[in-house]
Amino acid sequence: MTVLVTGGSGFLGSHVVERLARAGRPVRALVRTSSDTRFLRSLPGVELVEGAIDDLASVRRAATGVSGIVHAAGLVKARSTDEFMRVNRGGTENLLDAALENKATVRRFVLVSSLAALRPSDASGAPIPEDAEPRPVTDYGKSKLAAERAAQARKGDVSLVILRPPAIYGPRDREILAFFKSIKLGVLPLLGSTQNRLSMIYGSDCAAACIAALDRDVPSGSTYHVDDGSVHTLEELIMFAEAAMGQKAKFRFHLPRRLVQTAAFGAELYGRATNRAVMLTRDKLNELFEQWVCDSTRARRELAWNPEVGFEEGVKRTMAFYREAGWL
Repeated sequence: MTVLVTGGSGFLGSHVVERLARAGRPVRALVRTSSDTRFLRSLPGVELVEGAIDDLASVRRAATGVSGIVHAAGLVKARSTDEFMRVNRGGTENLLDAALENKATVRRFVLVSSLAALRPSDASGAPIPEDAEPRPVTDYGKSKLAAERAAQARKGDVSLVILRPPAIYGPRDREILAFFKSIKLGVLPLLGSTQNRLSMIYGSDCAAACIAALDRDVPSGSTYHVDDGSVHTLEELIMFAEAAMGQKAKFRFHLPRRLVQTAAFGAELYGRATNRAVMLTRDKLNELFEQWVCDSTRARRELAWNPEVGFEEGVKRTMAFYREAGWL
């Protein structure tokens, strides 16, 4: 039966749709009217439904008769705390309501959350356990935690799995593109120490984890961290990126937090003046200088899932896509 994927035209959602479609499984993608759907239209067996997760009527239409839901949609930047909550928590509540209305057919609800819903690693860079006490440091993280709690409150009514990925990258990702553009320009500003420890996951591997969570028989409410199986330093990520590009950033410099705060304040003023969400905010800085490390051992064991692409190979594939698409 059909699987509904929210955020189907987005970065992670498009990889989930692609994997399902290429496996011959019918897919219904919830997409905004303004979304670029050319890639989705090139895939076999994909039905597009226009709407948005914060529009309950369109969510109900999209969820009618589906066998599973992968909820990958959400805001990573917003104009206010209320907007984060309205979409990330409220949109999840809408999907849960729709899943309950289709309880006869919906076998599994997969919520894609974020490591940001938990908290940064400590000074040692140790992995954060799945059951650690949540202490999100940004409005985005708080909204993802609120979505998790809304979902957990329904775990007795709908079969639920929550995934918390760290930073996701890969083909079709525009968020990490600025990092590669900086290297191309030869000027790389750095936030925090280059020895900061980070977990990463390649986009199609994260999509595979979503599908494993959809299919695997695990207790409702199970929560898993997913990563590529390695812990990286920022220095290592830069080295692999420069190797993939065939050039180095000649000028590296660390930006003092106070200077970045000033820049973030300026970005916020621009956002208010133009009524646009901006990524760099003073709130976001609470994430950018931290270490974010997780461990996917439980996910690999209980979901029978294994990441296939390490960062060195993943960045090569990402670079090839950027160049072919003319993004870099």
